[in-house]
Amino acid sequence: MNGVIGSGVYLLPAAAAAFLGPASLWAVPLAGVAVLLLALCFAEAGSHFDEPGAGYLYAREAFGEFVGFQVGWMTWLARLASAAALWNGLVQALTFVVPGAAEGVTRVAVIMLPLASFCLVNLVGVQYAARLEVGLTIAKILPLLLLIAVGLPAVDGSLIFPTNVPDTASLGAASILLLYAYAGFENTAAAAGEFKNPKRDVPFALIAVIVAVTLLYTLIQLVALGTLPDLAMRAEGAPLADSAVLIAGAWAGLLMTLGASLSIGGNASNTMLVGSRYLYALASSGFGPQILARVHPRFQTPAWAIVTQAILTATLAFSGSFVQLALLSVVARLATYIATAVAVPVLRRKFAVRERTIVLPGGATIPILALLVCVAFLASSTAENLFAGLIALVLGGAVYAFRRKAKIASPEPIL
Repeated sequence: MNGVIGSGVYLLPAAAAAFLGPASLWAVPLAGVAVLLLALCFAEAGSHFDEPGAGYLYAREAFGEFVGFQVGWMTWLARLASAAALWNGLVQALTFVVPGAAEGVTRVAVIMLPLASFCLVNLVGVQYAARLEVGLTIAKILPLLLLIAVGLPAVDGSLIFPTNVPDTASLGAASILLLYAYAGFENTAAAAGEFKNPKRDVPFALIAVIVAVTLLYTLIQLVALGTLPDLAMRAEGAPLADSAVLIAGAWAGLLMTLGASLSIGGNASNTMLVGSRYLYALASSGFGPQILARVHPRFQTPAWAIVTQAILTATLAFSGSFVQLALLSVVARLATYIATAVAVPVLRRKFAVRERTIVLPGGATIPILALLVCVAFLASSTAENLFAGLIALVLGGAVYAFRRKAKIASPEPIL
């Protein structure tokens, strides 16, 4: 749940309402069902392996090193775009208490100061970053539960019904944003082969996470729609904080702003931690400058990869808005989702079924449905985002072509 719940739950209710109106209430659980199909594909693919790697590993074993590299490359780019979106989301959330947070020097400070702090924490050592995330996880969920508890009795049914049927373009744009809100579920099955009973634990964990998050998101959307008559007009602000003020007063708005900041910070910290390790791993395998594969002699962390990740994140954060960068990150993630769905039947034929192997019912039905979901999401993307994804793949091909011969060995595991 920590990997899934981030900025989306605090900022997307208004953006979804802007596209779909009251129909956004039903779009949230439908998106959860679509994501569940993808999650099940990750469950079966992950159960074949006793090593981490998720989509990169599945694609490499199913289709070869080049496809595997491209999936790993797009996964890293997705984390980069997601991190940039998160920092813009923090700026947007803080506009509730600092109206000028989205402009000028204040915006630069809001992005750079916490980003530099997380960079420093990760440089000092992974254990400090992990401890930070534990506290942020608890702090991010409590305000949401409080808003649901006090908000449900205040819901005005006339703001939810009647529900108009949205047009195709609006539905497509909203679906991409909703997929961003569920992104991160794939990490659950990344090390399925290491679980004591993956046949039982992985499907249960994935289903439980998707169901719990879907229920939470649906209730939040219900409260936001049912308490804010102009929710669709607040896409550039802090809709949950505004809703909390109407329900319980100014203190509740401040609490939601704090919760949003901690939630976004938790995701950003996780992205800094994992994203820099992707960059380090690519460089260690000969993809990219050798300096990115160096480990700090004292802290034993990939210092140059962490700093580079921070610089690239800041650069991308200043180049776009929360919604733009969120959409871009989803397009990049779809490469991993598509590769995993297609890899499931290939891995099923390639590897013998073991005691720990998960085999989805219905033959290829679930992978095919998951692939169709991904195609639908791609078809809903803007031409600009699709073109950016294509450029990223071409750039990845160039990086692969100029791979260094020598590989850099790490003195010890760093993740």
